[in-house]
Amino acid sequence: MVVGSATAATVMFLKRKRSAGLLLSGVVVVTLASEYPEHFRHFRKKLPDYIEQGSNFLDVASRLGERLAEAVERRGTDWFEALLSK
Repeated sequence: MVVGSATAATVMFLKRKRSAGLLLSGVVVVTLASEYPEHFRHFRKKLPDYIEQGSNFLDVASRLGERLAEAVERRGTDWFEALLSK
C-alpha cells in the first residue's frame, strides 16, 4: 500500500495534479504512522530541530551564493579594467 500510494503520488505530482498528489502522500504518511507510531513520536519531538537545521543550511547556502556572485563580479570588472589599461 505504501509503495503503490507513493508511486501514484509521484505520478500525480509529475502530471501537475497537486491535490491528488497531496492526498496520496497523506495516505502514505498515515499508513507509515500507523505502522511505526514510536518513530513518528520521535520525529514529531525532533521536528523543530530539523526545521532549524534546514533553515541554517539555507542561510549558509544563500550567503555562499551571494559571496560567489560578488567574487565573480569583482573578478570580471578587474579583468575588464586590466584590459582597458594596457
